[in-house]
Amino acid sequence: MPVNRSALLRRGAAVVAALPLLALAACGYGSDSKDTDTAKVAAGAKKIDGLDSVKIGYFGNLTHGTALVGVNKGFFQKELGATKASYATFNAGPSEIEALNSKSIDIGWIGPSPSINGYVKSGGKSLKIIGGSASGGVKLVVNPDKIKSLKDVKGKKIATPQLGNTQDVAFLNWIADQGWKVDAQSGKGDVTVVRTDNKITPDAYKAGSIDGAWVPEPTASKLVAEGGKVLLDEASLWPDKKFVITNIIVRQDFLKEHPKAVEAVLKASVEANKWINANPDAAKAAANKQLEADSGKALKPAVLDPAWKSIQFTNDPLAATLDTEAEHAVKAGLLKKPDLNGIYDLTILNKVLKADGEPTVDAAGLGTS
Repeated sequence: MPVNRSALLRRGAAVVAALPLLALAACGYGSDSKDTDTAKVAAGAKKIDGLDSVKIGYFGNLTHGTALVGVNKGFFQKELGATKASYATFNAGPSEIEALNSKSIDIGWIGPSPSINGYVKSGGKSLKIIGGSASGGVKLVVNPDKIKSLKDVKGKKIATPQLGNTQDVAFLNWIADQGWKVDAQSGKGDVTVVRTDNKITPDAYKAGSIDGAWVPEPTASKLVAEGGKVLLDEASLWPDKKFVITNIIVRQDFLKEHPKAVEAVLKASVEANKWINANPDAAKAAANKQLEADSGKALKPAVLDPAWKSIQFTNDPLAATLDTEAEHAVKAGLLKKPDLNGIYDLTILNKVLKADGEPTVDAAGLGTS
């Protein structure tokens, strides 16, 4: 069912008081990080804020395409000058939040649910969302022999990446909108929700142990390549077909102490998004090349092409949709309802956008005053 625009704007800030069992990963592929410190510093460049390096984290997912392209095409290093851009890749949101809290990274690309969880878990002191990155790229893919229409999902086994993660919450909310009942914790009910790591979901699908999955790219397109059918694109449920799937976070102490470095990274992000949208084919190739460099394996065209097409890269954090995603988790009974006021600080991003002649963005009432 479509999200009502007025309801979207009315919904209050909501999310869990941190629950360790709810590892709120967006598009997670595990919990390990891989250092990819491969940045090259330009000769004659100067350090920013006196820093030797800025440590940037991201996932090896196409929904993190801004970061993938930014690394591969050197946008981050160009803006940071003699301050070296060093990178770490992550498989899941909780491990990236842990790295942020331990100061192993300074800035990260990450999904909405772990951003929310990390903010609330620290009493609003650990991080700020400072920019947007991507929208979309999430689909319900099913076995067409078993599921021919949306009503056929009832009684079937559908995978999501992780209990309480961004896609899990979205699917539970969709189930409720159909009038069906599912126990959020166990996943049992009118639909059986099977929490399955994305990296093994295609194998589970091939083995017949699941009938479909509500998953991000490129997992969705991997399932299609195995004979699955896209039954629903989550974008169709949102106003303007836009919802946050990836945003940019920063440690609050780093933001306070090194605003020029944060500005440099945000400049690079804006430039990367501009280049991606102006050069979609070259950007797709650059992202895939970086995926190969990070993981040792590139995506095949049959997976890469449809996956990339379904993602929109944007500087707008789409804050109202993050607010609503949190409300969906409350509705599912997974989360409690604390205050998200102050989770965003878009001051530097808007400065960068204004200087670049781009439209500024807003925090939907959840910004730092």
